[in-house]
Amino acid sequence: MSDEVLYEARDKIATITINRPSKFNSMNPPFMKELSAAFRRADQDGSISVVILTAAGDHFGAGYDLKFPWSETYGRGPMGTRRMLKDCAEFEFGPWDCSKPVIAMVRGYCLAGSCELAMMCCITYAAKSAMFGEPEIRFSTSPPVVVMPWLVGLKRSRELLYTGDMIGAEEARQMGMINKVFDDDKLEEETLKYARRAAAISLEGLQTTKASINRGAEIAGFRSAVDYGVEVGAILDAAETEQYRQFEAVRAEKGLSAAIRWREGQFE
Repeated sequence: MSDEVLYEARDKIATITINRPSKFNSMNPPFMKELSAAFRRADQDGSISVVILTAAGDHFGAGYDLKFPWSETYGRGPMGTRRMLKDCAEFEFGPWDCSKPVIAMVRGYCLAGSCELAMMCCITYAAKSAMFGEPEIRFSTSPPVVVMPWLVGLKRSRELLYTGDMIGAEEARQMGMINKVFDDDKLEEETLKYARRAAAISLEGLQTTKASINRGAEIAGFRSAVDYGVEVGAILDAAETEQYRQFEAVRAEKGLSAAIRWREGQFE
C-alpha cells in the first residue's frame, strides 16, 4: 500500500486515511485501487469490526482529480466515459459493499466524488467547518453515484444537484445527509467513541444488520438506479456543451485553477 492511503488497526477498529492533502485529497485511478484494497483488507480481517474513513489535512476531499488524464485513459466518447463512470461507481461502492460498518469522519471541503464517498458510508460524522456539495453539473459532468436522493429525498437533492451549491455541516445534518456535527477539536474523539461502542457488538450482529439494511435499499432499486445513472451520465460527460467548451478554453489559456475560479465566479 502506498503512502497515499494509510491503514491502522487497533482494538477492533481499522482507520483508513486518505493521504493526498497537497492535492486536496482528490481521487484518481491509482489511488482508487489503493483505497479499494484497504477496504478489502479491513473486510477480510476477522479482528476488525468497524472501519473509520477519514483524510489527512484540512479537507476530506475535492472529488476526482481533474489534473489526471481521464480522457487519455478512457477516451472522450460515450463508451469511454461510460467505462470511467462504471469504474468510479464501483469504487464508491467500497464502503457500501464492505460487510462491516464504515464511519466517515469529515473535515473541511467534502465535494463531488468525495461527498458521494462519504454518503456511501454507513454513518457520517462531520466537523462544524465541513462543507458539502456536488458541483459536477457546473462543469457539465455527472456524479457516478447519485446517492443523495436516497438520503435526503427528491426535493432537497434536486435543489442541490441542479445548481451544484455547497451547504454547511449543520444544514447537511438537518437534511439527513450526515448524522452528527461536532466542534472541530472534538470530531475525532466523538467518532472514536461511537466506533468503540459499535465494536462492542458482535461482528456477526454488525454484519447481518448492515446486510439487511443494504439489501432492503437494493431491493427498493438503489443499485439499479445507480446503474441507470451511469448510463445517462455517460451522455453528459461525453457531450461538449457550451459551458464545457468555455471552461476548456479558459483552462487551455490560463490553467485549471483559473478555469475553476472563472466558472465558480458565475454562481456567486
